[in-house]
Amino acid sequence: MKTKLVLLVVLTLLSTQFSTAQKSFSVSVKGKGEPILLFPGFGCTGELWNETVEELSKTNECHIFTFAGFGTVPPIETPWFTTIKNELISYVKDKKLNKPTLLGHSLGGTLSLWLASSETELFKKAILVDALPASAALMIPNYNGEIIEYDNPQSKMMLEMDKNSFEAMNSQSIPFMCLNKEKHKIITSWMNMADRKTYVHGYIDMLNLDLRKEISKIKIPVVILAATSLGLDIVKSTYTSQYQNLPSVQIYYAENAAHFVMYDQPDWFIKNVKLALK
Repeated sequence: MKTKLVLLVVLTLLSTQFSTAQKSFSVSVKGKGEPILLFPGFGCTGELWNETVEELSKTNECHIFTFAGFGTVPPIETPWFTTIKNELISYVKDKKLNKPTLLGHSLGGTLSLWLASSETELFKKAILVDALPASAALMIPNYNGEIIEYDNPQSKMMLEMDKNSFEAMNSQSIPFMCLNKEKHKIITSWMNMADRKTYVHGYIDMLNLDLRKEISKIKIPVVILAATSLGLDIVKSTYTSQYQNLPSVQIYYAENAAHFVMYDQPDWFIKNVKLALK
């Protein structure tokens, strides 16, 4: 009996250590009120939401996430994105959060769609910032859900890229994603901090997720705050096409804003987030 008890304790400790090692995000909580889950975009940390949380925490309980492999959160094994999604559902249920609102930027917005279409009764509302149900459709002509393998020439090149080349690539891409030059330094630092394997394979995980049909299952209100730097007509066409199976979606277009809408049009952004919450 004693031997069995010792064995049970050891197995419990090992299980706890394994679970901790597999943690797919870190989270901080600020404010009181109805809960909001804030998901950053790819490569970013929860700091992305600092100004947003400063306002929303006055009336809401904000749960601010940073995903594994980004910032100082240790990386996890693949499937990275699926693990995050599953552990987030467990987080909401374990914490007994009552109908939290989802607020996600880019990858975080796609994740919000995935959660809302998988757990149709768990959430209250989804507010997406420049996010699509199928990112790969932007890059691959006539994309129809084809799976991209982790092991491909482009991924191999990026995994083998030296530090200087990797950072130079990030520095060149940020000005196209954010028009607010004051924010370029912090965004670049987040990208440079990212675990390289997560940066490469995690992005493939995102590209391999095609929710264009799945979003038809969503029952909650979905509001999108979209960037227009690529041209309003092009952006409207993209959103109309990708969200055709969610006709109830409300889309608002931010003028003079690139991908980081919250930085390019901060007043417009927080105003529309608050309106969406009401």
